[in-house]
Amino acid sequence: MSRSTRSLPSLPQNLVDAAIRVALDEDLGLAGDITTNATVAANATANAVIAARKPGVVAGLALAEAAFRAIAPDTNFTIEIGDGEPVKPGAVIARVSGNARALLTAERVALNFLGRLSGIATLTRQYVDRVSGTHAKIVDTRKTTPGLRAFEKYAVRCGGGFNHRVGLFDAVLIKDNHIVAAGGIASAIKAAKAAAGHMTKIEVEVDTLAQLEIVMREKVDCVLLDNMTPADLVKAVATVGGRCLTEASGGVSLETVTEIAQTGVDLISVGALTHSASVLDLGLDFIASPKQATIQA
Repeated sequence: MSRSTRSLPSLPQNLVDAAIRVALDEDLGLAGDITTNATVAANATANAVIAARKPGVVAGLALAEAAFRAIAPDTNFTIEIGDGEPVKPGAVIARVSGNARALLTAERVALNFLGRLSGIATLTRQYVDRVSGTHAKIVDTRKTTPGLRAFEKYAVRCGGGFNHRVGLFDAVLIKDNHIVAAGGIASAIKAAKAAAGHMTKIEVEVDTLAQLEIVMREKVDCVLLDNMTPADLVKAVATVGGRCLTEASGGVSLETVTEIAQTGVDLISVGALTHSASVLDLGLDFIASPKQATIQA
């Protein structure tokens, strides 16, 4: 199955609607769209296209559609290129038609979400392509925009990446500060095992091969190898010997990810997917009707 056609999760509609409401309230304030309301007739209709201005990968169409329909529920929104699919400059991603005021009022909110998530999907696809031919998977982190995590992690999936834990509630990840607070690696692992249910995965962060030896005696589900050199990653993978998953983290960039993947690690976590992705340049353009085109000419 190709990266673009891999099954994608559905975004919960309640989260979509809530995010759109917050964004529109922020944009409209108490007075509404004073420019559009002053210049466009209330009953005017329009046809428009959302097109890519740069190459990338699409993500976030559900949010774009919801933005328009939050203003005018009868807006027609037709998807031409779906989430997870690549686009070239000039490609039409979606067609939108309906009340002209609604299209203009919702335009920026729709494009903000679509551009942000498509930027994440685009960067993720670049990382995924760099590790092609290895068995390493690119995974995200919790370094997300507050309030938008579900959408940004969805965008990672659209780019061909995989999701790490969603939050602090769905997996145990013992990091350096936990180890200090617990009085040592072994103590932290034992305490986590005693508290966690049998279905809860336990992962432990290490930054030296000596720490890794201690972790392997305690039997965990995954070990996070933090800021290790490629040479040490190779040694770490050999030490683990398939007894648990290995995750490389820290110092990962488009320039280094291929070498890291070639060490044999199972997972490579990349915070940059969500904290450093550029917005994909998209635009919404009105299409003049034949009558309007004649008048303008």
